[in-house]
Amino acid sequence: MLRHWYCPVGAGINKLTVSGLALSLICATLPAKAQEGPSLDTIIVTATKTEQDIQDVPVSLSVLDGSTLDLIKGDGGDPLFLSGRVPSLNVETSFGRIFPRPSIRGLGNTDFDFNASQPVSFIYDEVVFENPVLKGFPVFDLERVEVLRGPQGTLFGRNTPAGILKFESVKPGDEFDAYARASYANFDTTQLQGAVNLPLADWAALRVSAQYQFRSDFIENQIDDDPNADAGGFDDFAYRAQLLLTPTERFDWLLNFHGRVLDGGQTSFQANAFEIGSNEPREGFSRLESFADAQRFSVLETDTFGITSKANYRFGGVTATYIFGYETVDAFSRGDVDGGFGAAFLGEGNFGPGFIPFPAESGDGIDDLDQVTHEVRLSNTESGVFNWTLGFYRFDENLEISSFNFDTLGGGVEDGQAFQTQITDSWAIFASGSYELTDQLTVSAGVRFTDDQKDFVVVRPIAPFGGPAAGPTTREVGDENFSFDINATYALNDNTNFYGRIARGFRAPSIQGRILFSTITPEFDGVTTADSETVLSYEGGVKSTLFNNSVRTNINGYFFNINDQQLTAIGGAGNFNQLLNVDEGIGYGIEAELDWAVSEEITLSTNFSWNETEIQDENAVVGICGSPCTVLDPIDPVSGGAFIDGNPFPQAPRFIYNVVLNYAKPFGQGEIFGSTDWSYKSSSNIFLYESVEFEADGRIVGGLRAGYRQGPWEISGFARNITNQVGTVSAIDFNNFSGIF
Repeated sequence: MLRHWYCPVGAGINKLTVSGLALSLICATLPAKAQEGPSLDTIIVTATKTEQDIQDVPVSLSVLDGSTLDLIKGDGGDPLFLSGRVPSLNVETSFGRIFPRPSIRGLGNTDFDFNASQPVSFIYDEVVFENPVLKGFPVFDLERVEVLRGPQGTLFGRNTPAGILKFESVKPGDEFDAYARASYANFDTTQLQGAVNLPLADWAALRVSAQYQFRSDFIENQIDDDPNADAGGFDDFAYRAQLLLTPTERFDWLLNFHGRVLDGGQTSFQANAFEIGSNEPREGFSRLESFADAQRFSVLETDTFGITSKANYRFGGVTATYIFGYETVDAFSRGDVDGGFGAAFLGEGNFGPGFIPFPAESGDGIDDLDQVTHEVRLSNTESGVFNWTLGFYRFDENLEISSFNFDTLGGGVEDGQAFQTQITDSWAIFASGSYELTDQLTVSAGVRFTDDQKDFVVVRPIAPFGGPAAGPTTREVGDENFSFDINATYALNDNTNFYGRIARGFRAPSIQGRILFSTITPEFDGVTTADSETVLSYEGGVKSTLFNNSVRTNINGYFFNINDQQLTAIGGAGNFNQLLNVDEGIGYGIEAELDWAVSEEITLSTNFSWNETEIQDENAVVGICGSPCTVLDPIDPVSGGAFIDGNPFPQAPRFIYNVVLNYAKPFGQGEIFGSTDWSYKSSSNIFLYESVEFEADGRIVGGLRAGYRQGPWEISGFARNITNQVGTVSAIDFNNFSGIF
């Protein structure tokens, strides 16, 4: 148990939260709210790059506000805690705390290479975080996260055919406020978070915020006494400093400096985690134990830094906006991929747990990543009958990746090297407008033209296992593409809107050159490419507020068709990453949300999604497991691979369901409060092929929180995963039944 004390630093919002399987104190100014009967707050979003009530936006959209984010990330979570928290959103990884792989409506990418493209984009304060490592930036001091489902190609560009996660930080204000939170939980899980808002002048304000997260190694190595052989711990610090200048009514300028330093939090692979013929954990499996003989060498280090600048100038009813973004990354990860010890060729008793055919220990690093973005747009300043936006966008990225193999049985010495360089040059022009045809009917449309080019080179100076060197090998891919959307909103009355939407988005061509372990032949150099995938989506729904704004309901249905869907066949017996395009992929489903102010003391939020997906290509074949898994697909007699036609997309749970119940009641000079939240995800395939073993089970995760607040102070305790669920996140299939939990 933890006891912690804190003194207010001034008026405004001053908070210190201590929570966990422990107690917490918050220093906070609680807003007064006087009204008749229970009512929900209006949610304002910027999904269309203008401020709108969420009920007026003609797109399937969910919002997680700051208080909800604090509730569900109480266990020190990275962005994976967002998984399954809103309809149709799943997030998984095989890379620890730095590499989230999101999917929306089942559409994602399971590629684990550092140059992987993803069809779900992360937008932080209007700047895209393209590289998967950037997407792992910690979630703190945010006003909200907006989850936009379906293609977002018009306003947000390429690589958004599934949707976007839009992160909006709390901006500097014109009044002083500050908060601090501290928490402590089991495994020495510690979180420190705080922010201070400083008005510097009538025309200037500064906001500085930071978060520190720590956890001790809690996965104990059973074969190695070295303390460095234990796993699960991390030391993670992130910060953000924002300066807002408003020298005139016409001009404002927001500068944002942010960064992160991470040490630890790498994946702990568990050897032979599944029984053959089952996806249940093997007998004796424990999430808190490891048998990895190279765990002492495992490392995860990440250093990121970025600058965002947004300037607005208003003239003659027009607002000119210029957004600049610069992001850089330095990262390295090394792990014991086989998750066990020894090898079968050493003889009985010298390997385990289960069958370990050979040791597998590898590492990957981003030696340099420089991403620069520019966006210039014009829009009407005041909302009216006709609202419009015109813009130009440019994206440049220079990425250098290194990959290594290590000889575990030889003391962990490096015995394989490969180096990749990828340069991306992309630009776009876009236009969007909406027009109120009548008081009830509004139509809108947008179009975007994108030119995207990639240059790639890879070389393998040293091949593992005494193989030949390879390269340099080069590739150039590119495409020009149009995205568009057409929307219509019909207001049945002041409280109910019907909407329909047709949208086209695309993912730019991709290159995969992870050749460290590839067999290079005169016919095949180990590099694969994928052409652009295009998505055409149809969506319709109704958004309502009922009973004097005490109930908010949103429900929609959708169908999408993907041409030349990009897929990544990872692992398999050849331990090979391969890009491929399949003829088509389809998806359809339903998404629903309900928020209800039941009374002055009780609020209820719940949501649901049903997502069906299917790969459609009679000739698509991918490699299967190197371990003797139970493959359920037809086998190609020529290649030995599996036909995947008719399979669902990987990591695409069919059902997601959430419920959050909050209670607060005056007590003494303050109030007591409590909440419980529950999230359910159904099972999903881990790989493109279907097998008994490599299916992630469905699971339900629950949390509780309770406490007392008075004036600016709050004290609370919480528990996460209260049913002690252990679930598969991902797996490795080329060596043994290695799992990630």
